[in-house]
Amino acid sequence: MSPDRILYVVNDAPFFLSHRLPVARAAHQAGWEVHVATPPSDAAAVITANGFSFHPISMTRKGTNPPAELRSIASLFRLYRRVRPRLVHHVTMKPVLYGGIAARLARVPGVVGALTGLGHVFTADTAGSAVLRSLMKSGLRAALSHPNQMIILQNPDDRSMLIASNIIAPEETTLIPGSGVDMEVFHPSAEPAGPVLVVLPSRMLWSKGIAEFVDAARMLRDAGSSARFALVGDTDPDNPAAVPTARLADWHGSGVVEWWGYQRDMPAVFRQAHVVCLPSFYGEGVPKSLIEAAASGKPIVSTNAPGCREIVRDGENGLLVPIRDSRALADALETLIDSEDLRRRMGARSRDIAVTGFAVERIIAQTLAVYERLLTRI
Repeated sequence: MSPDRILYVVNDAPFFLSHRLPVARAAHQAGWEVHVATPPSDAAAVITANGFSFHPISMTRKGTNPPAELRSIASLFRLYRRVRPRLVHHVTMKPVLYGGIAARLARVPGVVGALTGLGHVFTADTAGSAVLRSLMKSGLRAALSHPNQMIILQNPDDRSMLIASNIIAPEETTLIPGSGVDMEVFHPSAEPAGPVLVVLPSRMLWSKGIAEFVDAARMLRDAGSSARFALVGDTDPDNPAAVPTARLADWHGSGVVEWWGYQRDMPAVFRQAHVVCLPSFYGEGVPKSLIEAAASGKPIVSTNAPGCREIVRDGENGLLVPIRDSRALADALETLIDSEDLRRRMGARSRDIAVTGFAVERIIAQTLAVYERLLTRI
């Protein structure tokens, strides 16, 4: 067994590239032999181009078919026995659940679990979600039982919930706020001329507050506002909370909001924006889009919800509103739309908060420190 072999397990290869590639590169530069396991993807070529070994795995982002899910756990067990990593780093809920069980059975020496928010199951209020939430808690208790593990949470609310539910001990958790943003790529720029543009950068999920944003935009447009409102992101058909493409197209056609779809060049999107908005009740970790917005020097309107309030300080760099409250959202947006001076002051504070707490170098250092801590116990 190599003394410096680490295996990252993620159930979406593009997510690994967008959220964990800088950490994996830093581990590689520090002497680790880096392996990455995701479902098959065109992104595998980028992974191997970075000098990492790629392992395709059978794991869907969603899915509740018991035989298929058991096969996923079994395939991870076989992978761990074959690769024999010193550490395995599971990222997002499903790899943490399945990989945690497999790593315990395969006797992997050290396990890192990164929960990037607790997601839709822990915020939905239906009877079905309550049952699924109870099952998820039981599954997490089984998965998070490795004798040498550290679970990375992005906000204190998630940490408190896991501890209060007797899922994990406090000393086995650490807070690392997000996956980090390159402050050279995302940086402030002068406000563009023309009507104020408010953008919502996110996957198009109802639980990201899409309907509330559209309602708020309609209220402001009906009241005579000349501001523009843009939804920036694609829908996610694998997610039960996905906004249908037809609905997004209808909104765009009506003129109440613009739907820009997926945009590869997010720094350019933020340069066009005057205000960034994310009225989420999704169960966020710390939304990367809001960190990018803050790094770009933008004032932000978001919800007073876990994860969102880690990057948005109410009255300092933005405004926080109650979840699912379109009227309060419209009022907060109007406050920023009507005041260039307030946007300037809050935008400058956003940049300060991003640089001091969310720079990618800081996140990398904290993550590598977790690896070293686990190695000392092996």
